[in-house]
Amino acid sequence: METTGGAAAEQPQIVDVRSVVEAVSAAGGDDAFSDAPLYEVESLCMRCNENGVTRLLLTVIPHFRKILLAAFECPHCGERNNEVQFAGELQPRGCHYRLEISSGDRKMLNRQVVKSESAAIKIPELDFEIPPEAQRGSLSTVEGVLVRAADELEALQEERRKVDSQTADAIDQFLIKLRACALGESSFTFMLDDPSGNSFIENLFAPSPDPSLTIKFYERTPEQQAALGYLVDSSQTGESGDVASLGANNGLDQMQREPHGSVGARAGRQAIAQGNSVEIAEALFRYSAPEEVMTFPSTCGACAANCECRMFVTNIPYFQEVIVMASSCDSCGYRNSELKPGGSIPPRGKKITVHVKNVKDLSRDVIKSDTAGVKIPELDLELTSGTLGGVVTTIEGLITKISESLERVHGFTFGDSLDDNKRIKWQGFRTRLNKLLSLEEPWTLIIDDALANSFVAPATDNIKDDHQLSFEEYERSWEQNEELGLNDMDTTSADGAYNPQDSAPNDETDV
Repeated sequence: METTGGAAAEQPQIVDVRSVVEAVSAAGGDDAFSDAPLYEVESLCMRCNENGVTRLLLTVIPHFRKILLAAFECPHCGERNNEVQFAGELQPRGCHYRLEISSGDRKMLNRQVVKSESAAIKIPELDFEIPPEAQRGSLSTVEGVLVRAADELEALQEERRKVDSQTADAIDQFLIKLRACALGESSFTFMLDDPSGNSFIENLFAPSPDPSLTIKFYERTPEQQAALGYLVDSSQTGESGDVASLGANNGLDQMQREPHGSVGARAGRQAIAQGNSVEIAEALFRYSAPEEVMTFPSTCGACAANCECRMFVTNIPYFQEVIVMASSCDSCGYRNSELKPGGSIPPRGKKITVHVKNVKDLSRDVIKSDTAGVKIPELDLELTSGTLGGVVTTIEGLITKISESLERVHGFTFGDSLDDNKRIKWQGFRTRLNKLLSLEEPWTLIIDDALANSFVAPATDNIKDDHQLSFEEYERSWEQNEELGLNDMDTTSADGAYNPQDSAPNDETDV
């Protein structure tokens, strides 16, 4: 092994690729990444075919991701490029960022962008898309991404002009529009979609909501899982449908026979019901275990390995019937749990307001669906629907999850590039958020759910006696129904199937 200079202890070492891979695999926690040395690997320059040097650094962006920075430089022809790859795990869900940029606002173009190798970038106004294979993983800004795309398109213009001058002229006109967007002279929408969930766009107003930036998280499709390099069952992609349905039927028979726990819950519930009054029995059954748990095969959302998902249906007092689903993967250890509403879609939305005044209020059970938004007026904090997904927790746990989520999403701005004003603003907000749990002053929690699938448990036996908890129902707007997909939903055929007496051939117009 050779060194790059005389002072071997001070300069990076030239190593082979195998040594670097072994070092990456051996790096376990964040401390290992933060103390990792700078590696240099001799690499072939694709421009002059001489040997250059690729520098590799394992590091951690605070509260964001473990990343591998790679920078290549050729001393013969001056070729340089850099790349960022993610050395951590695949995120449970994909992410979609939408940034509205107005003309003349140069500050918006300076937002930092982390683009993984699986992310695609779109500008709908220009009908322009940068597919994942066009640009590799990078750490840049909005302006840098657009300038790089324009430079790569312009690099081959002379060759295009010789072959097809008409196409080259059209690209010239497009480059004028693209560079106008990069200079902030035109308004446009910057959209970043990443199935791996490892991309990021800076929020300039963090920790407050950004009016120009929207973030949505979604479940990956089997096709996206396969594109990320994970093994996907053929039954998930629609192949061998008959075999899959047959297996599902056999699995259903097996599900119904599986009891929950070693002691039969059904016998226990019957004993309680026989020995107590109806009111006491219902109180004891409030959060009791279900009579049986159904198990069906599933796929891990992190590594796509086969695993089992357990599901049961229970009824929450003062709320509704809900479906609890939980899965764990033996291959990678990933665990996931979610709660789905049961029954029909409520006709109106619901807003829940809780005035938190004492420690007992922090222990209230909370069900927040993935369609619910959260507001804390005392902090001017507002989280849109889908930010935290569907969770079952307490008020204290919800505040903790909000703090962790904000640090994970906006934690990238804790780096060296963050100015002092933003740092003080963020640290002050985090301090105020933590003070909510110490109850130095009363505060208000508002959960607004357009589908009325969220719930906060009362602190009294009778919900009418809880004066700190209030529920408000409201009519959904057309925009809310459109976002939820309810405007185009047609249930007439299902209504006829479930209500045959209503569709009896009494009407002469029936065919």
